[in-house]
Amino acid sequence: MSSEDKFSDITVAAVAEAIEAFAPRRLQESYDNTGLQFGFPDMIVTGVLLTVDVTPAVVDEAIDKGCNMIVSHHPLLFHGVKSLTGSTPVELALIKAVTANVAIYSSHTALDSAPGGVSHRMSRMLGLEDVEVLEPHNPDLTEGLGCVGNLAEPLTFDRFVALVKSKFGSPVVRCSDPSRYAGSSSRIERVALCGGSGGSLIRRAIDAGAQVYLTSDTRYHDFLDFSSSIIIADIGHHESESCSKEIFYELITKKFPNFAVKLACSDQNPMVYL
Repeated sequence: MSSEDKFSDITVAAVAEAIEAFAPRRLQESYDNTGLQFGFPDMIVTGVLLTVDVTPAVVDEAIDKGCNMIVSHHPLLFHGVKSLTGSTPVELALIKAVTANVAIYSSHTALDSAPGGVSHRMSRMLGLEDVEVLEPHNPDLTEGLGCVGNLAEPLTFDRFVALVKSKFGSPVVRCSDPSRYAGSSSRIERVALCGGSGGSLIRRAIDAGAQVYLTSDTRYHDFLDFSSSIIIADIGHHESESCSKEIFYELITKKFPNFAVKLACSDQNPMVYL
């Protein structure tokens, strides 16, 4: 039996099950929409395209590459869609997917809270040790949002920022002024982080003894209010969650070796830094 024959019967449901074995849907936040966004569970999958966001360009790329399933971190259907006229990027992406019969599956906050999920992957990228969940959701403290851990060796703040830029591909890091921090910022040792919009966990990062909290979408008043208690380092939302594609890739290819799984080239940060 050839590898092509062996994996000719992989369905949308089978791909979803491979992801949900790692990041079950029960882990999603109450406001979220993790799961199959469009498509039939029993549809045979010809290939999977991985992305952070589902955009019209990403759907076009999936079609061009012969992938009839897209797996994304951010749900395409997050807010209510009341018409399908193609007047918004969400509507246009959905029309393209429906027309070409391209299934869409998203794992958002479920992947964020899964053991080994987005924040854990960010911790690995920074080489953190003794990593713990920042906001646990279960009694054994393995599931939940954010992480906190220790650098393998203390770094100056400048070197820490350089490490963050290198690992996450962020040309800019918005930082609170280290001189305002009441603790010692001469050597950074303990770091908390959360992929995506993690402003709600700042107090938990402080309580966990972190000197720096790495996240994105931080508000001006968070920088103002917490600068004496912790150094906030804010990278782009897209940069903080791009590692989700690597997680998806590993999950799917481990379950289905030699299967066509591709990273979307058109999945680009919608912001530019001038």
